[in-house]
Amino acid sequence: MTAAREISLEIRGMTCDHCERTVAKALRSVPGVEKVVAVSYAEGSARISASPEATPERIAQAVEQAGYGARVRDEAAVRAPEVAAHGAGDYDLLVLGGGSAGFAAAIKGAELGARVALVEGGTLGGTCVNVGCVPSKTLIRAAEANHRRTHHGFSGIAATDGTPQWSAVRAQKDELVTALRQAKYAEVLHAYDAITLIRGRAALTSGRSVRLDGGRTVTARKIIVATGASPWAPPIPGLAEAGYLDSETAMALERLPSSMIVLGASAVGLELAQMFARLGVRVTVLEALPRIVPAEDPAVGDTLAGHLAAEGLHIHAGVTIERVERSECYTVQFRAGARTGRATAEQLLVATGRRANTRGLGLEHIGIGLGGKGEILVNEFLQTASPDLYAAGDVIGDPMFVYVAAYAGSLAAENALGGNPRRYDLTALPRVTFTDPAVASVGLTEEQARGRGIEPIASALPLHHVPRALAARDTRGFVKLVADAATRKIIGAHVLAAEAGEIITEPALAIKYGLTIEDLASAFHPYLTLSEGVKLAAQTFTKDVAKLSCCAA
Repeated sequence: MTAAREISLEIRGMTCDHCERTVAKALRSVPGVEKVVAVSYAEGSARISASPEATPERIAQAVEQAGYGARVRDEAAVRAPEVAAHGAGDYDLLVLGGGSAGFAAAIKGAELGARVALVEGGTLGGTCVNVGCVPSKTLIRAAEANHRRTHHGFSGIAATDGTPQWSAVRAQKDELVTALRQAKYAEVLHAYDAITLIRGRAALTSGRSVRLDGGRTVTARKIIVATGASPWAPPIPGLAEAGYLDSETAMALERLPSSMIVLGASAVGLELAQMFARLGVRVTVLEALPRIVPAEDPAVGDTLAGHLAAEGLHIHAGVTIERVERSECYTVQFRAGARTGRATAEQLLVATGRRANTRGLGLEHIGIGLGGKGEILVNEFLQTASPDLYAAGDVIGDPMFVYVAAYAGSLAAENALGGNPRRYDLTALPRVTFTDPAVASVGLTEEQARGRGIEPIASALPLHHVPRALAARDTRGFVKLVADAATRKIIGAHVLAAEAGEIITEPALAIKYGLTIEDLASAFHPYLTLSEGVKLAAQTFTKDVAKLSCCAA
């Protein structure tokens, strides 16, 4: 096999991230190109890994056919990963944290032939499987079943008097969490002889060493910090004294309260608010920003607020929390403009975000900087100011999604052991809020596009035009696509639908690979699926879909 080499290119004519994706696609089409390492319109450059078959002439021709110019700056043989020759230290790679990022890093390290140690002082599995995604989605599904039973005649988990069996639902949640933690984390370690699990907490003493809580020092050629994040509460007067639930303790309540106030109307706050409301709890939601799910397209937040209010949730957005008090119940005083308000409830849930777990790691003693929210600062390779120390997952800040953490952990390990071959790239990152209807989005809103100098065009398709939604008797929501007016490439998608998370992958791929409105509109979409809404939304740019027959091309 002919040795690959890394080629640095000068690319002319790129003006935006869509240009980057177009150039990357052109480079991948060149025979001999094994990997597009990076493309940057800001730097006017690209890096690829390729065999000699990818000649400068072939590269230039492919890029020119895509509408840009290219020339080779320099090239060098690709280095083998440093781990090929084990160096000094107890381990080649030391990973702090046994959650999604930590496990991904440890597994990648083992796959690359490294001697790996994984240090975990708490419960294996991290946030997602233990106190985040898995338990919350289990409870949300149970609440949905109860809602369907009481409002639509479907059977659900309920006692003979019609009230939900919270203790049974919670027990099912705990059983699933235990099973997944064992199958996906504890047992996975047994499959990798190269990974050593060290129980305990660790503090960094240098970029290559840690001291465990028992006093033992462990050294490694490279270290990855993947210690995750924890719920955070703002400094509201009276809040600390009153006490409160967070997203973790709320799901472990012994019994359902009669009423609850939820502070925060982003994903976690709204998911739990609707869940408790559907289990019979009277819920009031208070959000400081002007609308709920504030990171989403404005139409999404406004429409979702109406659906939640129709279910009985009391939602107040654009409020300032002035004080929290607690006697027999909680009282939250707030202000909305010139109007003052007061909410009372048996329980108070604070869902105002999470902060990185960096306390006690010793970062300040080895010169590692933290961001405004306590996150570890890293470069595009997930490398800290200390060249042998990397960080990945929630500990480096938003976006705190388990699939981002896993991606980052694997990438950090590959970079640490192989000399930074990959850049951390969150282009076309989809996100989902598991309310009902659910929210899913990827890419830019119209306002964000204009902020980047892109003139957008958009189409919004109400779900009553989607046959699957009509058949399911659930036409709540819409599919909205945003495109670049100049190139007609998809640059954003915003979905409000019962299964929005199942729809968003197609627009995410469209953005990643530079697909156009016409590409989506002309692609086959199975009939009587919600994903057909993507095709119909693409057609809506140029047609009135109300005048089309079923499956009309």
